[in-house]
Amino acid sequence: MTTLVRHPYLDHPGPIPFAHRGGAADGLENTVAQFRRAVALGYRYIETDVHATADGRLVAFHDATLDRVTDGAGRIADLPWAEVARARVAGREPVPLFEELLETFPEVRWNVDVKAEPALRPLLEAIERRDAFARVCVGSFSEARVVRAQRLAGPRLATSYGTRGVLGLRLRSWGLSAALRRSAVAAQVPVAQSGVPVVDRLFVRAAHARGLQVHVWTINEPERMHRLLDLGVDGIMTDHIDTLRAVMRERGVWF
Repeated sequence: MTTLVRHPYLDHPGPIPFAHRGGAADGLENTVAQFRRAVALGYRYIETDVHATADGRLVAFHDATLDRVTDGAGRIADLPWAEVARARVAGREPVPLFEELLETFPEVRWNVDVKAEPALRPLLEAIERRDAFARVCVGSFSEARVVRAQRLAGPRLATSYGTRGVLGLRLRSWGLSAALRRSAVAAQVPVAQSGVPVVDRLFVRAAHARGLQVHVWTINEPERMHRLLDLGVDGIMTDHIDTLRAVMRERGVWF
């Protein structure tokens, strides 16, 4: 078996607990307040999402529009930063700039889902300015977007497989041929996709054989957390940060 890739981003002594959007179940997803709560619980890996505003500012926000979780409205890509900055998540917390997060939480490693192409270059520029390549992993459903990020930043940047890479790895786990890029450090996957199981012992074995970690999203039930850890996955992303912490402490793998 190939030794797991050890990009500095992955420097953690056991399975990695990820706070998905900082812990979305608390109702303040992707806000500084929610990230502070995750850090206070002991989380050092946080998943977030990025979009670019109309004037090129990079915000940590999941949806393409402000409507679902804020008191604002409109597509982020169509709005200037000054207008996005007035919106409040759950009516009270501002939408943060991603670079603000790098500065505010220097101990945190960020798993960043690039939601749209215009966000890619501002993200890489922010990482470069903050010399934060050791603490950012870039992912996206778009394999092409992640490949572009890797080409622009080189091996300093940790990336995960997009949908095409995950499919290729699933095929490899079944003994079928599939082309896979070598530059990724992780496969970040759901338990199943469109009714097809993704994460099982074969998949974990195939990933580890290629030096890839397996991080699974978004897992909120303790029974599923235990089952995945029993399979040997390398990380779990959750909205319920108290629950995952309790499970990992019970197993003696909370660091």
